[in-house]
Amino acid sequence: MTTATPSSEPNIVIVGGGHAAAALCAALANAGQGHRIHLVCAESVLPYQRPPLSKAFLKSLDEAHQPHRADSWYVEAGIRVHRADPAQAIDREQRTVSLQSGTSLHFDQMVIATGTRARRLAAIPEGLGNVALLRSSADAEQLRSQLQAGRKLSVLGGGFIGLEVAMTALGLGLQVEVLEAAPRLLARSISPEVAEHVLRHHEAAGLVVRVGVRVDDFRIEANHLAALSVDGNPQPVDLMLMGIGAEPETALAEAAGLAVDNGILVDAHMTTSDPAIFAVGDCARFPEAKSGQRLRLESVQNATDQARCAAASLLGKPQVYSALPWFWSEQGSLRLQMAGLMPEGGVRVRRPGASEASFSIFHYLDGKLACVESVNAPMDHMMSRKLLEAGKSPSAEQVSDPAVALKTLL
Repeated sequence: MTTATPSSEPNIVIVGGGHAAAALCAALANAGQGHRIHLVCAESVLPYQRPPLSKAFLKSLDEAHQPHRADSWYVEAGIRVHRADPAQAIDREQRTVSLQSGTSLHFDQMVIATGTRARRLAAIPEGLGNVALLRSSADAEQLRSQLQAGRKLSVLGGGFIGLEVAMTALGLGLQVEVLEAAPRLLARSISPEVAEHVLRHHEAAGLVVRVGVRVDDFRIEANHLAALSVDGNPQPVDLMLMGIGAEPETALAEAAGLAVDNGILVDAHMTTSDPAIFAVGDCARFPEAKSGQRLRLESVQNATDQARCAAASLLGKPQVYSALPWFWSEQGSLRLQMAGLMPEGGVRVRRPGASEASFSIFHYLDGKLACVESVNAPMDHMMSRKLLEAGKSPSAEQVSDPAVALKTLL
Protein backbone atom coordinates (compact mmCIF):
# COMPACT_ATOMS: atom_id res chain seq x y z
CA MET A 1 0.00 0.00 0.00
CA THR A 2 1.16 3.52 -0.85
CA THR A 3 0.36 6.16 1.73
CA ALA A 4 0.29 9.92 1.20
CA THR A 5 1.21 11.37 4.57
CA PRO A 6 0.02 14.72 5.94
CA SER A 7 1.91 17.71 4.52
CA SER A 8 2.87 20.97 6.23
CA GLU A 9 -0.29 22.48 4.68
CA PRO A 10 -3.75 20.87 4.93
CA ASN A 11 -4.50 18.35 2.17
CA ILE A 12 -7.72 18.59 0.17
CA VAL A 13 -8.90 15.38 -1.52
CA ILE A 14 -11.51 15.80 -4.25
CA VAL A 15 -13.26 12.61 -5.30
CA GLY A 16 -14.87 12.85 -8.76
CA GLY A 17 -14.02 13.69 -12.34
CA GLY A 18 -16.97 15.74 -13.58
CA HIS A 19 -17.88 19.42 -13.92
CA ALA A 20 -18.04 20.02 -10.18
CA ALA A 21 -14.58 18.57 -9.57
CA ALA A 22 -13.10 20.56 -12.47
CA ALA A 23 -14.68 23.82 -11.27
CA LEU A 24 -13.47 23.21 -7.72
CA CYS A 25 -9.91 22.59 -8.90
CA ALA A 26 -10.03 25.83 -10.91
CA ALA A 27 -11.38 27.90 -8.00
CA LEU A 28 -8.77 26.59 -5.56
CA ALA A 29 -5.92 26.88 -8.08
CA ASN A 30 -6.91 30.48 -8.80
CA ALA A 31 -6.52 31.11 -5.07
CA GLY A 32 -3.02 29.63 -5.17
CA GLN A 33 -4.07 26.43 -3.39
CA GLY A 34 -3.59 23.86 -6.17
CA HIS A 35 -0.61 22.27 -4.41
CA ARG A 36 -2.94 21.13 -1.61
CA ILE A 37 -5.19 19.10 -3.92
CA HIS A 38 -5.39 15.39 -4.72
CA LEU A 39 -7.96 14.82 -7.50
CA VAL A 40 -9.27 11.24 -7.58
CA CYS A 41 -10.85 10.24 -10.93
CA ALA A 42 -12.52 6.90 -11.59
CA GLU A 43 -12.09 7.41 -15.35
CA SER A 44 -8.74 7.25 -17.14
CA VAL A 45 -9.15 10.76 -18.58
CA LEU A 46 -9.08 14.22 -17.04
CA PRO A 47 -12.43 15.95 -16.30
CA TYR A 48 -14.16 16.84 -19.58
CA GLN A 49 -17.23 18.55 -21.00
CA ARG A 50 -20.19 16.16 -20.80
CA PRO A 51 -23.06 17.96 -22.64
CA PRO A 52 -21.50 17.31 -26.11
CA LEU A 53 -21.57 13.53 -25.50
CA SER A 54 -25.25 13.34 -26.52
CA LYS A 55 -24.82 15.63 -29.52
CA ALA A 56 -21.66 16.67 -31.39
CA PHE A 57 -19.53 13.83 -30.02
CA LEU A 58 -21.89 11.23 -31.50
CA LYS A 59 -21.87 12.76 -34.98
CA SER A 60 -18.28 12.02 -35.97
CA LEU A 61 -15.75 9.32 -35.14
CA ASP A 62 -13.09 12.03 -35.31
CA GLU A 63 -14.70 14.10 -32.55
CA ALA A 64 -12.68 13.91 -29.33
CA HIS A 65 -13.90 14.57 -25.82
CA GLN A 66 -13.12 18.07 -24.56
CA PRO A 67 -11.09 18.29 -21.32
CA HIS A 68 -11.87 21.27 -19.08
CA ARG A 69 -8.12 21.81 -18.68
CA ALA A 70 -5.01 20.32 -20.28
CA ASP A 71 -2.76 17.96 -18.34
CA SER A 72 -0.11 20.71 -18.23
CA TRP A 73 -2.52 23.00 -16.36
CA TYR A 74 -2.89 20.49 -13.52
CA VAL A 75 0.88 20.06 -13.38
CA GLU A 76 1.49 23.81 -13.28
CA ALA A 77 -1.20 24.26 -10.61
CA GLY A 78 0.44 21.56 -8.49
CA ILE A 79 -2.67 19.37 -8.47
CA ARG A 80 -1.90 15.67 -8.11
CA VAL A 81 -4.30 13.70 -10.30
CA HIS A 82 -5.07 10.02 -9.67
CA ARG A 83 -6.64 8.68 -12.88
CA ALA A 84 -8.45 5.35 -13.31
CA ASP A 85 -8.09 4.86 -9.57
CA PRO A 86 -11.51 5.23 -7.94
CA ALA A 87 -11.96 5.81 -4.24
CA GLN A 88 -13.00 2.69 -2.38
CA ALA A 89 -13.50 3.82 1.22
CA ILE A 90 -13.32 6.82 3.52
CA ASP A 91 -11.94 6.45 7.03
CA ARG A 92 -13.31 9.50 8.85
CA GLU A 93 -11.40 8.83 12.07
CA GLN A 94 -8.01 8.47 10.40
CA ARG A 95 -8.92 11.07 7.73
CA THR A 96 -7.85 8.83 4.85
CA VAL A 97 -9.29 7.78 1.50
CA SER A 98 -8.39 4.35 0.15
CA LEU A 99 -8.06 4.04 -3.63
CA GLN A 100 -8.47 0.96 -5.81
CA SER A 101 -4.72 0.80 -6.43
CA GLY A 102 -4.03 0.45 -2.71
CA THR A 103 -2.96 4.07 -2.29
CA SER A 104 -4.17 5.72 0.91
CA LEU A 105 -4.53 9.51 0.80
CA HIS A 106 -4.58 11.60 3.95
CA PHE A 107 -7.02 14.51 3.96
CA ASP A 108 -7.66 17.44 6.22
CA GLN A 109 -10.65 18.42 4.10
CA MET A 110 -12.46 16.41 1.47
CA VAL A 111 -15.02 17.07 -1.25
CA ILE A 112 -17.23 14.35 -2.73
CA ALA A 113 -18.24 15.13 -6.32
CA THR A 114 -19.16 11.66 -7.52
CA GLY A 115 -22.16 12.72 -9.62
CA THR A 116 -24.71 10.15 -10.70
CA ARG A 117 -24.94 6.74 -12.31
CA ALA A 118 -27.39 5.78 -15.03
CA ARG A 119 -30.56 4.14 -13.79
CA ARG A 120 -30.96 0.61 -15.09
CA LEU A 121 -33.80 -1.86 -15.38
CA ALA A 122 -33.20 -4.99 -13.30
CA ALA A 123 -34.65 -7.16 -16.07
CA ILE A 124 -31.89 -6.12 -18.51
CA PRO A 125 -28.46 -7.52 -17.55
CA GLU A 126 -25.33 -5.44 -17.96
CA GLY A 127 -23.01 -5.98 -20.93
CA LEU A 128 -25.57 -6.61 -23.69
CA GLY A 129 -24.00 -5.70 -27.03
CA ASN A 130 -26.96 -3.69 -28.36
CA VAL A 131 -28.03 -1.88 -25.18
CA ALA A 132 -26.37 1.46 -24.47
CA LEU A 133 -26.18 3.88 -21.58
CA LEU A 134 -24.79 7.41 -21.73
CA ARG A 135 -22.93 8.79 -18.72
CA SER A 136 -19.27 8.81 -19.75
CA SER A 137 -17.05 9.34 -22.79
CA ALA A 138 -16.51 5.57 -22.90
CA ASP A 139 -20.29 5.08 -23.09
CA ALA A 140 -20.49 7.69 -25.85
CA GLU A 141 -17.67 6.06 -27.84
CA GLN A 142 -19.41 2.69 -27.71
CA LEU A 143 -22.76 4.17 -28.72
CA ARG A 144 -21.19 6.25 -31.50
CA SER A 145 -19.66 3.15 -33.10
CA GLN A 146 -23.16 1.65 -33.40
CA LEU A 147 -25.03 4.66 -34.79
CA GLN A 148 -25.01 3.66 -38.45
CA ALA A 149 -27.49 4.99 -41.01
CA GLY A 150 -30.32 2.56 -41.68
CA ARG A 151 -30.29 0.98 -38.22
CA LYS A 152 -33.21 1.38 -35.84
CA LEU A 153 -32.62 2.94 -32.43
CA SER A 154 -35.17 2.43 -29.69
CA VAL A 155 -34.85 5.04 -26.94
CA LEU A 156 -36.30 4.00 -23.62
CA GLY A 157 -37.20 7.25 -21.85
CA GLY A 158 -38.33 10.66 -23.08
CA GLY A 159 -36.10 12.81 -20.87
CA PHE A 160 -33.36 15.23 -21.87
CA ILE A 161 -30.64 12.66 -22.61
CA GLY A 162 -33.01 10.35 -24.47
CA LEU A 163 -34.37 13.13 -26.69
CA GLU A 164 -30.96 14.68 -27.35
CA VAL A 165 -29.56 11.33 -28.50
CA ALA A 166 -32.74 10.53 -30.43
CA MET A 167 -32.54 13.72 -32.49
CA THR A 168 -28.81 13.29 -33.05
CA ALA A 169 -29.34 9.72 -34.28
CA LEU A 170 -32.21 10.86 -36.51
CA GLY A 171 -29.84 13.35 -38.13
CA LEU A 172 -27.37 10.53 -38.77
CA GLY A 173 -29.95 8.63 -40.80
CA LEU A 174 -31.22 6.13 -38.25
CA GLN A 175 -34.84 5.22 -37.69
CA VAL A 176 -35.59 6.32 -34.15
CA GLU A 177 -38.46 5.56 -31.79
CA VAL A 178 -38.85 7.01 -28.30
CA LEU A 179 -40.81 5.02 -25.72
CA GLU A 180 -41.96 7.01 -22.69
CA ALA A 181 -44.01 5.62 -19.80
CA ALA A 182 -45.35 9.02 -18.68
CA PRO A 183 -48.32 10.60 -20.49
CA ARG A 184 -46.05 13.30 -21.99
CA LEU A 185 -42.41 14.02 -22.68
CA LEU A 186 -40.19 15.60 -20.02
CA ALA A 187 -43.08 15.50 -17.54
CA ARG A 188 -40.89 16.32 -14.52
CA SER A 189 -38.90 19.05 -16.21
CA ILE A 190 -40.99 21.31 -18.45
CA SER A 191 -44.52 22.66 -18.76
CA PRO A 192 -47.27 20.95 -20.78
CA GLU A 193 -47.14 23.75 -23.37
CA VAL A 194 -43.43 23.31 -24.02
CA ALA A 195 -43.74 19.52 -23.94
CA GLU A 196 -46.44 19.64 -26.61
CA HIS A 197 -44.25 21.88 -28.79
CA VAL A 198 -41.30 19.51 -28.38
CA LEU A 199 -43.47 16.56 -29.38
CA ARG A 200 -44.83 18.29 -32.50
CA HIS A 201 -41.37 19.49 -33.53
CA HIS A 202 -39.74 16.09 -33.17
CA GLU A 203 -42.55 14.22 -34.91
CA ALA A 204 -42.40 16.68 -37.82
CA ALA A 205 -38.68 15.90 -38.11
CA GLY A 206 -39.44 12.17 -38.43
CA LEU A 207 -39.03 10.96 -34.86
CA VAL A 208 -41.54 8.32 -33.75
CA VAL A 209 -42.70 9.08 -30.21
CA ARG A 210 -44.98 6.89 -28.11
CA VAL A 211 -46.01 8.19 -24.69
CA GLY A 212 -47.96 6.49 -21.92
CA VAL A 213 -46.65 3.07 -22.93
CA ARG A 214 -45.82 0.05 -20.78
CA VAL A 215 -42.50 -1.57 -21.63
CA ASP A 216 -41.69 -4.94 -20.08
CA ASP A 217 -41.03 -8.63 -20.81
CA PHE A 218 -37.55 -8.33 -22.33
CA ARG A 219 -36.27 -11.27 -24.40
CA ILE A 220 -32.51 -11.89 -24.27
CA GLU A 221 -30.71 -14.01 -26.87
CA ALA A 222 -27.01 -14.68 -26.45
CA ASN A 223 -25.48 -11.28 -25.68
CA HIS A 224 -28.26 -9.20 -27.21
CA LEU A 225 -31.65 -7.80 -26.31
CA ALA A 226 -33.72 -9.43 -29.03
CA ALA A 227 -37.16 -8.01 -28.23
CA LEU A 228 -39.24 -6.16 -25.71
CA SER A 229 -42.94 -5.94 -25.05
CA VAL A 230 -44.68 -2.60 -25.63
CA ASP A 231 -48.20 -2.52 -24.22
CA GLY A 232 -48.24 -6.29 -24.42
CA ASN A 233 -47.03 -6.50 -28.04
CA PRO A 234 -43.59 -7.98 -28.80
CA GLN A 235 -41.27 -5.63 -30.68
CA PRO A 236 -37.85 -6.57 -32.09
CA VAL A 237 -34.84 -4.52 -30.95
CA ASP A 238 -31.92 -3.58 -33.17
CA LEU A 239 -30.21 -1.07 -30.87
CA MET A 240 -31.53 0.44 -27.65
CA LEU A 241 -30.52 3.40 -25.47
CA MET A 242 -31.63 3.16 -21.86
CA GLY A 243 -32.33 6.78 -20.90
CA ILE A 244 -34.55 6.40 -17.85
CA GLY A 245 -32.80 8.86 -15.58
CA ALA A 246 -29.96 8.82 -13.09
CA GLU A 247 -29.35 8.05 -9.44
CA PRO A 248 -26.95 9.90 -7.13
CA GLU A 249 -23.66 8.10 -6.55
CA THR A 250 -23.71 7.97 -2.76
CA ALA A 251 -22.26 4.54 -1.89
CA LEU A 252 -18.93 5.97 -0.73
CA ALA A 253 -20.66 8.51 1.52
CA GLU A 254 -23.13 5.96 2.92
CA ALA A 255 -20.38 3.50 3.78
CA ALA A 256 -18.56 6.30 5.61
CA GLY A 257 -21.64 7.02 7.72
CA LEU A 258 -22.49 10.40 6.19
CA ALA A 259 -26.13 11.50 6.11
CA VAL A 260 -27.71 10.46 2.81
CA ASP A 261 -31.27 10.76 1.48
CA ASN A 262 -31.63 10.79 -2.32
CA GLY A 263 -28.22 12.43 -2.38
CA ILE A 264 -25.55 13.38 0.13
CA LEU A 265 -27.15 15.84 2.53
CA VAL A 266 -25.33 19.17 2.79
CA ASP A 267 -26.02 22.54 4.39
CA ALA A 268 -26.03 25.92 2.66
CA HIS A 269 -22.20 25.92 2.64
CA MET A 270 -22.00 22.45 1.00
CA THR A 271 -20.87 20.84 4.27
CA THR A 272 -21.98 17.25 4.93
CA SER A 273 -22.78 15.79 8.37
CA ASP A 274 -18.99 15.67 8.87
CA PRO A 275 -17.60 19.24 9.07
CA ALA A 276 -14.38 18.17 7.28
CA ILE A 277 -16.24 16.71 4.29
CA PHE A 278 -18.18 18.59 1.63
CA ALA A 279 -20.30 17.41 -1.31
CA VAL A 280 -21.14 19.23 -4.55
CA GLY A 281 -22.88 18.69 -7.85
CA ASP A 282 -25.35 16.04 -8.95
CA CYS A 283 -24.74 13.86 -5.88
CA ALA A 284 -25.50 16.61 -3.32
CA ARG A 285 -28.92 17.41 -1.86
CA PHE A 286 -28.97 20.96 -0.57
CA PRO A 287 -31.41 23.51 0.93
CA GLU A 288 -32.75 25.82 -1.77
CA ALA A 289 -32.10 29.41 -0.69
CA LYS A 290 -35.61 30.86 -1.09
CA SER A 291 -37.84 27.99 0.08
CA GLY A 292 -35.44 26.01 2.25
CA GLN A 293 -36.69 22.88 0.48
CA ARG A 294 -34.02 20.26 -0.08
CA LEU A 295 -33.21 19.73 -3.76
CA ARG A 296 -30.84 17.69 -5.86
CA LEU A 297 -30.21 19.25 -9.27
CA GLU A 298 -28.50 17.63 -12.23
CA SER A 299 -27.05 20.50 -14.23
CA VAL A 300 -23.71 21.97 -15.24
CA GLN A 301 -24.69 25.33 -13.71
CA ASN A 302 -25.47 23.79 -10.34
CA ALA A 303 -22.26 21.74 -10.32
CA THR A 304 -20.13 24.77 -11.20
CA ASP A 305 -21.75 27.18 -8.75
CA GLN A 306 -21.76 24.68 -5.88
CA ALA A 307 -18.05 24.03 -6.49
CA ARG A 308 -17.35 27.75 -6.11
CA CYS A 309 -19.39 27.82 -2.92
CA ALA A 310 -17.46 24.83 -1.51
CA ALA A 311 -14.17 26.48 -2.51
CA ALA A 312 -15.13 29.54 -0.44
CA SER A 313 -15.74 27.29 2.57
CA LEU A 314 -12.43 25.47 2.04
CA LEU A 315 -10.64 28.84 1.91
CA GLY A 316 -12.20 29.93 5.20
CA LYS A 317 -14.64 32.39 3.61
CA PRO A 318 -17.97 30.50 3.72
CA GLN A 319 -20.92 31.85 1.80
CA VAL A 320 -24.51 30.68 1.47
CA TYR A 321 -25.33 28.89 -1.78
CA SER A 322 -28.02 30.98 -3.45
CA ALA A 323 -27.31 30.72 -7.20
CA LEU A 324 -30.28 30.87 -9.57
CA PRO A 325 -30.75 27.45 -11.20
CA TRP A 326 -30.74 27.41 -14.98
CA PHE A 327 -30.66 24.61 -17.52
CA TRP A 328 -30.54 24.00 -21.25
CA SER A 329 -31.06 21.20 -23.74
CA GLU A 330 -30.30 21.08 -27.46
CA GLN A 331 -32.41 18.60 -29.42
CA GLY A 332 -31.71 18.88 -33.12
CA SER A 333 -32.67 22.43 -34.11
CA LEU A 334 -34.61 22.90 -30.88
CA ARG A 335 -32.94 24.78 -28.01
CA LEU A 336 -34.70 24.70 -24.64
CA GLN A 337 -33.51 27.01 -21.86
CA MET A 338 -34.97 27.31 -18.37
CA ALA A 339 -34.28 29.79 -15.59
CA GLY A 340 -35.55 29.27 -12.05
CA LEU A 341 -37.48 26.31 -10.67
CA MET A 342 -40.85 25.44 -12.21
CA PRO A 343 -43.52 25.72 -9.51
CA GLU A 344 -46.44 23.38 -9.04
CA GLY A 345 -49.58 25.16 -10.12
CA GLY A 346 -49.37 28.90 -10.48
CA VAL A 347 -50.09 30.93 -13.59
CA ARG A 348 -48.36 30.45 -16.94
CA VAL A 349 -48.07 33.28 -19.46
CA ARG A 350 -46.87 32.85 -23.04
CA ARG A 351 -44.58 35.39 -24.70
CA PRO A 352 -44.42 35.05 -28.52
CA GLY A 353 -41.04 35.02 -30.19
CA ALA A 354 -39.75 35.99 -33.60
CA SER A 355 -41.42 32.94 -35.22
CA GLU A 356 -43.84 30.13 -34.36
CA ALA A 357 -40.84 28.05 -33.33
CA SER A 358 -39.74 30.69 -30.81
CA PHE A 359 -41.54 31.57 -27.55
CA SER A 360 -41.21 31.68 -23.77
CA ILE A 361 -43.45 30.62 -20.89
CA PHE A 362 -43.37 32.80 -17.77
CA HIS A 363 -44.42 31.07 -14.54
CA TYR A 364 -45.94 33.10 -11.70
CA LEU A 365 -46.63 31.80 -8.19
CA ASP A 366 -48.59 34.01 -5.82
CA GLY A 367 -48.05 36.92 -8.19
CA LYS A 368 -44.25 36.55 -8.26
CA LEU A 369 -42.16 35.46 -11.23
CA ALA A 370 -40.70 32.03 -10.38
CA CYS A 371 -39.45 30.48 -13.62
CA VAL A 372 -39.14 31.12 -17.35
CA GLU A 373 -38.89 28.51 -20.09
CA SER A 374 -37.58 29.66 -23.47
CA VAL A 375 -37.75 27.79 -26.77
CA ASN A 376 -35.34 29.04 -29.45
CA ALA A 377 -35.36 32.42 -27.66
CA PRO A 378 -31.88 32.92 -26.18
CA MET A 379 -32.33 36.66 -25.54
CA ASP A 380 -35.53 35.99 -23.60
CA HIS A 381 -33.62 33.45 -21.52
CA MET A 382 -30.76 35.84 -20.82
CA MET A 383 -33.08 38.67 -19.77
CA SER A 384 -35.26 36.31 -17.74
CA ARG A 385 -32.27 35.17 -15.73
CA LYS A 386 -31.47 38.79 -14.94
CA LEU A 387 -35.08 39.48 -13.92
CA LEU A 388 -35.14 36.47 -11.59
CA GLU A 389 -31.74 37.25 -10.11
CA ALA A 390 -32.87 40.81 -9.42
CA GLY A 391 -36.13 39.61 -7.85
CA LYS A 392 -38.19 41.47 -10.44
CA SER A 393 -41.76 40.42 -11.25
CA PRO A 394 -43.06 42.31 -14.28
CA SER A 395 -46.78 41.99 -14.97
CA ALA A 396 -48.24 39.27 -17.15
CA GLU A 397 -49.42 41.96 -19.55
CA GLN A 398 -45.87 43.25 -19.96
CA VAL A 399 -44.15 39.90 -20.57
CA SER A 400 -46.86 38.65 -22.94
CA ASP A 401 -46.36 41.64 -25.24
CA PRO A 402 -43.40 41.01 -27.60
CA ALA A 403 -43.25 44.74 -28.31
CA VAL A 404 -42.09 45.27 -24.71
CA ALA A 405 -38.37 44.55 -24.53
CA LEU A 406 -37.59 42.51 -21.41
CA LYS A 407 -34.47 44.57 -20.72
CA THR A 408 -36.68 47.60 -20.10
CA LEU A 409 -38.33 45.73 -17.20
CA LEU A 410 -35.12 45.37 -15.21
